[in-house]
Formats: sequence, C-alpha cells, structure tokens
Amino acid sequence: MGSRRDVRILLVGDAGVGKTSLILSLVSEEFAEDVPSRAEEITIPADVTPEHVPTHIVDYSAQEQDENVLQEEILKASVICVVYSVTDEDSIQRLTMYWLPLLRASLGDEHRTPVILVGNKVDLADFPSLETILPIMNDFAEVETCVECSARTLKNISEVFYYAQKAVLHPTAPVYNPEEKELTPGCRKALTRIFRICDLDNDNILNDEEVNAFQQKCFNAPLHPQALEDVKAIVSRHTSEGICDDGISLKGFLFLHTLFIQKGRHETTWTVLRKFGYDDNLQLTKDFIAPRLQVGPGSTTELTHQGYSFLTNLFDKYDEDCDGCLNPTELQNLFSTCPIMPWGPDVNNTVCTNSEGWITLQGYLAQWTLTTLLDVPRTLEYLGHLGYHYHHETQLSAIQVTRDKKIDLEKRQTTRNVFRCHVLGSKNVGKTSLLQGLLSRNLRYVATLNKHLLSSFTMNTVQVYGQEKYLMLHEVDVAMCEMLTPTELDCDVACLVYDVTNPRSFEFCARMYLKHFIDSKIPTLIVACKAEHPEVRQDYEFTPAQFCSRYKLPPPQYFTCIDKVNWDVYVKLATMAAYPNLKRLVHMLLVHQKSLWLEEKFRHLKGLYTDENKVYIRLGIGLVALTGMGFAMYKILRALR
Repeated sequence: MGSRRDVRILLVGDAGVGKTSLILSLVSEEFAEDVPSRAEEITIPADVTPEHVPTHIVDYSAQEQDENVLQEEILKASVICVVYSVTDEDSIQRLTMYWLPLLRASLGDEHRTPVILVGNKVDLADFPSLETILPIMNDFAEVETCVECSARTLKNISEVFYYAQKAVLHPTAPVYNPEEKELTPGCRKALTRIFRICDLDNDNILNDEEVNAFQQKCFNAPLHPQALEDVKAIVSRHTSEGICDDGISLKGFLFLHTLFIQKGRHETTWTVLRKFGYDDNLQLTKDFIAPRLQVGPGSTTELTHQGYSFLTNLFDKYDEDCDGCLNPTELQNLFSTCPIMPWGPDVNNTVCTNSEGWITLQGYLAQWTLTTLLDVPRTLEYLGHLGYHYHHETQLSAIQVTRDKKIDLEKRQTTRNVFRCHVLGSKNVGKTSLLQGLLSRNLRYVATLNKHLLSSFTMNTVQVYGQEKYLMLHEVDVAMCEMLTPTELDCDVACLVYDVTNPRSFEFCARMYLKHFIDSKIPTLIVACKAEHPEVRQDYEFTPAQFCSRYKLPPPQYFTCIDKVNWDVYVKLATMAAYPNLKRLVHMLLVHQKSLWLEEKFRHLKGLYTDENKVYIRLGIGLVALTGMGFAMYKILRALR
C-alpha cells in the first residue's frame, strides 16, 4: 500500500573517500583499479532489488559538478549516503563540520530525508570507527544507521545499498523514538486503530482466530500454531497484561511492534501499516481514503448489499448491550477508528431513534444511506477509516452507481432503492411535522424537539408493493424570489405543502408548480397539512382539488400527525418516485379500461373458431396480455389516489 514507486540514492562525501568505487563494486561485483572521477547514474530494475522497487544510484563529484547541481540532487534524493574513509580523520570530522549541516541547510532542520553514514576502506583500518560515529548519530536524528564496508574486498557493499533502500521504504523516524526507546505517538495511534479493526468481537483481545486473520491479511499466511504460542510466550515474559485470556491485548500488540523495530525488522511493522493504508508520514493515503468513483450526470449513489452487510456487522459489534440501539458511548466507540465523530446531534432528528434518542439499527442504516446519496466521498472515506478494506478489496464494492434517470423515465420504472423528495411550502404550513412524521413521530413529540437541532432532512424506509425503499425528505428553503437552483430541482418526486387552516397557503404551491414543475418530468404531490382541522376556502382561483384535476395531478393528499401519523402520504410519494411517468400511467389506465370493454365484446365470439376466424383469436390473446398489464397499472394508480 506504500506510495513509494522508486528509490533514489545519492552518494556524497569528500574527494577520495571511495564513492565511485562503491558504486562500481556493487555493479560489477569486483574492485575497479581504474576509477573515473564520477560514475554515471545507475538504475537497478525492481526485480533484482530485495524490496522489488526500482532503485537509482547517483554519484556526486565536486570535480565535475558545481554546488547548484549538488543542491538539486539533494532535493531529489529519497536517501543520502554520506561516505567517509575510516582511515581519514579529516573526512570523519567533515561529517559534522560540513556534510550533515549542509543537508540540513538544503532540506530544513526538521527534514525527513533519511541519511546513511558509510565508512569505506575498512580493509585498511586497524580498528572500527563506530565508537567515533555513535555520538554523531545521537546528535543528528536523521541518521538512520552507519555501515562500515570496503569497496576493494566487497565487504558489506550490498548491505550499504540495502540499508539505504530500507531507510526509504521502512523509515525509523515516523515509527520509533530511539532516545525514548518506544513507538512514536503517531505509530501508536495507527497501530491502535489497526488493533480495533482486527478485534472482530470487540473484547479488546486478539484471539488465535483473529491473529491468524490479521496474519493472512498482512502477510498472506497464518501463523503456525507453535509459532503463535512462541509469540504469546515472548509477550508474556516481557510485558505484564500483554496476554489476557490466552489472547494478545493492545498492550501486547504494541510491544510486539516495538520489539520488531528494536530488532531491525522495521519492514514487519511497515508491511502492516501499509496494508491498512498508511503512507511514510503515517497518514492514510489519498488512494486509500478517496478511491476514484465515476458518477455520471443523472445517476445517484447507493449502498450495495456488501456495504449494508459490513455496516450492520459493525453496528452489532459495538452494540455491547444488544439492545438494538447505540447509546452515546457505543456510538463513540464505533467511530473510535476515525479522526472525528462524523455525526452531530442533528442526526437524532434525521433518522429513527428510540425514546431516549439513541440511534436504532434502522436509523443507523438510514443515516449511512443518506450520506451515500448526498456525499458519497464522505461515505468512502469513513468506510476506509472503519476498516471496510479488512474484509473487502476496496470501498468501491460498497457503492453502486444507479443508471441515468433518463433511462428510468424511458422505461417508466426505476431500479433505484433510494428516492429524493423535496418538500416545499410557505412558512408554518407543517413541513417540519411532515418530515418528522416519516420517523413515525407525532405532533406531541415534534413539539418537544429543540428547534435549533432540527434537520432539513429525514430518511426512512417505505414499502412500495412489498419492496423496501428508502425515502429522503428534504425541506427546501425557498428564497424570496421563489426561484429554485438546479440542485433544489434535482429530486425524484416533489411535495408541495399547504395548510388547510391558512387560506393563503395554497397559492404558494400553485405558483411553485406552475413556475418549476409543470414542464418537468418530476412527479408532484400536493399535501394538505393539519387535516385534523376543518378546511377553509383557499384564496386562489381554483380549489386544490380543481387545480390537481386541471393539471392532471393526483388529488390533494390529506396529512395529519396529531396522534397517529398518516403514513399513506409517504407510500404515495415513494410509489410516484418508483414509477416516475405518472401522466403516461394515466394514459395506460385509459387504454386498460378500453381493453376491458373490447374483451367483453370478444366473449360473444366463443365457439366461432374457424380457419378464417383465427385472426380474431389472435386479437383476443393480445387483449388478454394488455389487460394484465393494465391491471398492474391500475393497482399503481389506485395507490396514488
């Protein structure tokens, strides 16, 4: 999962320390007696490097290149080898007097480019130089390691370049603090997130099955049973509470990674981190958090079965008291692997909760459905944080892009499972009650709500001919000019609301319909709110019923929620969204009624089956088929009335 595509190793150092000889000895595997002043840049293909990453080795020569070239190469390098001669005191002193300060001046005092100190000509030395070098390593944190070698005898030549490559691909600085001898805070945080994702039963312990699933994910093989027992024995010996109930605790998990790094096995920890999406700076990579998803115009985004299944399992994992709700602590724990809690207090008025305001499974899935519809990049990001990739290859398998709405209109039905209904009406006509009614909340409940925490969205499931569909209601705040933006017009069904007790409220609905919806293909339903009260005459040239008849709209739907919520409104809205071409349906109903009359006439032809009358029989079969289709349309229209 690493973002690194290649490694660029730059060799610098005083003249005569053997930089060019090191490169030539690596490439030819023999010492060159005749050495040029500088070696040309060498590229080692990925398939012959230990880490399977293309590696470029760049030589610097003060004789052939000026300081501007040196500056450019320092900035381009992914790792810098500062070469000195173990037999030359001046070259050792120049490490701290010139080369290391030069790198800081070029890259910044807090730079993250790893540095390897390379002591060449060890074959000529009487004793190692490491004692002199150790204080330098302590003073310059960017120095990853020091390798002593000999270009002449080829001693440790391949190790020099292996450690240089390793310093880039598995850097120490982001994961380990050598002074404190412990993991960095960033590394602890990342590994803690990984532990929580892998702790599938949420008991704060990785049991044998969970450890093997983790091993399979990161290293493509489970641990041998004896190896697993050996690991647990090491943890148990070195850290208290590292093993609990024969499983590895978070403390034990972090200890193991500290041990790997202290033993020089950085690659083990980095393999884990990269499998879970982390880059060299322990940030989740853009490719991991935001995989590219193409959503064409006219299409929407919904969760797939895999997406719902993952989210349901996650809910069950954190519903510790198994009451079918997530209390505030459980919800906080569920999002503990995320950078922030993505849901604010308004979520309680957007989806279903229990009487205490705790989100139910139904409400939880509805909120994810709403996020996926309105802001699919956010869903993809949080699925990444929550560990979706631990069970699936990519978050993209959790999302389906619906076909263009134009195709739905042509076919007069939709394959979508999530419908957008935009609710419009003048002030105080009952829009809030209509939205909250979708969550089965009556007027008495709505009166107790904090108006500042009300959401302009609600989402819940509605049955449409035995199929469960999601209906989103969105209260559109209409500006004084009563013009709607393309986004505000982008819906599957429109709901125009008036108040039966306010004689001036229907005029707004009529104006909005004539201005925005009369020529659109958006099905529209007019809803009369506060229907528990006597209806007053509206100050408009047509009554609501006459208006609907004139413009071939379904009759006004009366809505009340004073005690029991009139749920029919939501069924009708969802049905209209599912079968969008309502005017076409009306036409088909008329065809259906005509076919019934023809069928009645056709009954008189029984017994008249002769060769010359076969054509009538064929006509009859066609009419029966049409009648069947007409009956289906009749059922749909009946639901809309």
